[in-house]
Amino acid sequence: MVFVSSDIQPNKFLTSLRQIFVTLFLDQTMKPNLYFITFVAALGGFLFGFDTAVISGTDKFVVPFFNLSDAEWGWTVSSALLGTILGAFIAGFPANALGRKKSLFITGVLYFISALGCAFAPTWAILVISRFVGGVGVGLASVLSPMFIAEMAPANIRGRLVGVSQLNIVIGILIAYFSNRALVDLADNWRYMFGAMMIPSLLFVVLLFFIPESPRWLVSKGKDEEALKTLNSIYSNPEDSATVISDIKGSLVVGEKQVHFTTLFHKPYRFITALAFVFATFNQFTGINVFIYYAPRILEKTGMSIDEALWQTFLAIGVTNLLFTVGAMMAIDKFGRRTLMLIGSVGLIVSLSVMAIGFSQPVFDKTIVLAALVGFIGSFAMSQGAVMWVFLSEIFPNQLRNHGQSLGSFTHWFWNFVIALFFPVAISSLGGTVVFGVFAFLMVLQLICVIKFMPETKGQTLEGLQKELVHF
Repeated sequence: MVFVSSDIQPNKFLTSLRQIFVTLFLDQTMKPNLYFITFVAALGGFLFGFDTAVISGTDKFVVPFFNLSDAEWGWTVSSALLGTILGAFIAGFPANALGRKKSLFITGVLYFISALGCAFAPTWAILVISRFVGGVGVGLASVLSPMFIAEMAPANIRGRLVGVSQLNIVIGILIAYFSNRALVDLADNWRYMFGAMMIPSLLFVVLLFFIPESPRWLVSKGKDEEALKTLNSIYSNPEDSATVISDIKGSLVVGEKQVHFTTLFHKPYRFITALAFVFATFNQFTGINVFIYYAPRILEKTGMSIDEALWQTFLAIGVTNLLFTVGAMMAIDKFGRRTLMLIGSVGLIVSLSVMAIGFSQPVFDKTIVLAALVGFIGSFAMSQGAVMWVFLSEIFPNQLRNHGQSLGSFTHWFWNFVIALFFPVAISSLGGTVVFGVFAFLMVLQLICVIKFMPETKGQTLEGLQKELVHF
């Protein structure tokens, strides 16, 4: 039992929280505007997480309302994932043509339309279409939010700041679970569950008017003065701004000046393109979104009631994900991306193996399954969860970052769609032992790839990484 002292003073507690925040994020060479920009851009991640997770709590209410079969419910879940595939695939084009900021604005509008459509859907078809529209927004946000933050952040705190986007994804998932649980007793509860996203969507769209465009995109379009103005609004020392401008301009004239999506597959870029594909693939081969989408169903198989399953989903997934993501953010710029991936891969192998064994027993042990689930979520949050979007935003050169991140995100969402679509059938026909055993084996392959191929990117400028990873 844990006893909490009654002598704890609120002021000391708030001071401690402030010190943690300063340690995590603040750099004295940067102006506060950088952190406001990061917060606003990361709201795209919050909406990404909320939209992804909200579907899990609507299962038991939408299915009887529209009288859906298992296949139709699988399509309801997967329709959003088709949208994410499209959004991720096309994200590089508006990011390049319109800029990162305007593209994020489009993302916010799509989220709002989706929430509105789902909340008032008169038919199943309208619900599916609205889910698809929201999925396009998620696909765009998965590329644009980390890209935008990475292009704003200095090298020494880039991992932590890009990690804010991942943290917001986790918070969005947590709030979605909490919102679902809070609204479950209302009439037409699933409409309120979906509609709740309209509020943060509107806030996101409004706040985007108050942040500048990415300086790296501005320089690529010949708008050096505007880029310098943006950099001066976030760097305390004007000389640092001038240095960044010089480095960006230098990176844009190295090698090929005109690049297209197909440039990713040219010889100098094949290694980083392969890295993006492999690690985005393994991100989904962890099985993470099986738990995000179907956690209540999985936990119900252990004998839990729907109410208990929703509550345990909130605790075992939502809270654990948040705590370990914060821990990973504290560690990512100190210990590096590769170290977190090594440790997390081992944790994923162990937890998935335990879960496979748990499902092989004739009688479920709720404690073992929940412990394995907590271990899995913690291991994912501190490795793939914290690292992938940071890693994708770092490894591509400036002129290819939009297309490179689109490829990585597209790969992520493609496998997400495939796994989410076939998981209900697979676990029913093959059983949890086989399904989670396969995921555990795939994590062994991930560990091997991390050891043999993954470069460390911590502490290096984006332009410096370009020199290291691209070879003409």
